[in-house]
Amino acid sequence: MTDGGRKPDSIGVDRSEGFGERLLGVLLDRAHEMPPELIAPLVAEEVARVGGRDVSILLQDYEQELLVPLPGRRLKVGGPEPVEGSPAGEAFLGRRTVEVPEGGSVRMYLPLLDGSDQIGAMAVTLDTVDDDDRRLLRRLAGLVADMIVTKDAYTDQFFQARRSSPMSVAAEIQWSLLPPLTMTVPQVEVAGILEPAYDVAGDSFDYALNGDILHVAMLDAMGHGLDAATMATVAVGAYRHTRRAHTDLSQVYAFMDRAINEQFGLDHFVTAQMMVLDITTGRLQWVNAGHPAPLLIRDRAVVDRLASPTTLPVGFGGEEPVVSERMLQPGDRLLCFTDGLIEEHPAGGEQFGEEQLIEWTNRILRERTEVRAVVRALSHALKHERGGTTSDDATIFLIEWRGGDADHLAAFD
Repeated sequence: MTDGGRKPDSIGVDRSEGFGERLLGVLLDRAHEMPPELIAPLVAEEVARVGGRDVSILLQDYEQELLVPLPGRRLKVGGPEPVEGSPAGEAFLGRRTVEVPEGGSVRMYLPLLDGSDQIGAMAVTLDTVDDDDRRLLRRLAGLVADMIVTKDAYTDQFFQARRSSPMSVAAEIQWSLLPPLTMTVPQVEVAGILEPAYDVAGDSFDYALNGDILHVAMLDAMGHGLDAATMATVAVGAYRHTRRAHTDLSQVYAFMDRAINEQFGLDHFVTAQMMVLDITTGRLQWVNAGHPAPLLIRDRAVVDRLASPTTLPVGFGGEEPVVSERMLQPGDRLLCFTDGLIEEHPAGGEQFGEEQLIEWTNRILRERTEVRAVVRALSHALKHERGGTTSDDATIFLIEWRGGDADHLAAFD
């Protein structure tokens, strides 16, 4: 209110509904009560209003190798498209629209982004494309991604579309624990990947951005199968409980240690690494409970190993851990990984080893820049080098700190 209780003068403000608002508004207005199976026909109808046709919704599979078509009425359903080397994959990995001429028309591929998490891609064909079409379809793709993530909480439809192989019960549990595989804000970006995607058991990671503090945990529960998945579930739950209670890092370890010990006894353990990163200053703190040390990447090459004092794995009743600290430089990356990545070896042969990991990391960094693309390429390359299979879980989590702030995103230009 202005002085005297008068409302501000609103003369000259146009509140009429334009075409673009109507197009997106219909989707928003109906989304709240819409059953998941009706998303596809409504999206196809919305696209038709801008002259589009042959709509496909492609979702990333769990191995992050394919973009698989979502079945649905009025959708064009073809075969899966590879993430590498396809227009859909280019849009997906690059988080940008890709346009491909097709005999007098244009096939557009738009990334499906929920926040910064990459869901997949949406494809649509138009006779001609102008900037208004690009803007509307980009925003429509954003709404579609949001709807898929929201509806995914109470349907198996999207899970079934993404699954290209049978999945173990342990893997089902682990995937249900995970946060989004990627998160991007101006100051920091993270991305993770788990192998083997359909049989992972003990590995997990978790993160949360609370204000200016990024919290990260890497966990590796001993063993395989349901026992490992159950331990990982308890460890992640204990970690989240202490994190949300603003517990100091050293005490986070103590709480998780008690939880694992009380539930499983002294013959069970979880290796763990917990970090906090101030995304405004680059101040990194961490504790290590028997976990491999992260690698520091600077100027697109591994330059250091974040060695630090370690305590016993979670569950073994170790002493209060030492909190290590380091100041990062803008652009620094931290590559966190579980031991399954370096301990794999052929029968009677040598372990894959950390040196090979560093060599392959440097090689991938010369070819890739995007955080998500680096994680995917590195995981798949290492799996190939280990013979295409792994006898243990092998998880990668990459953090890039950029610094700065995000205040400009709250300003309306």
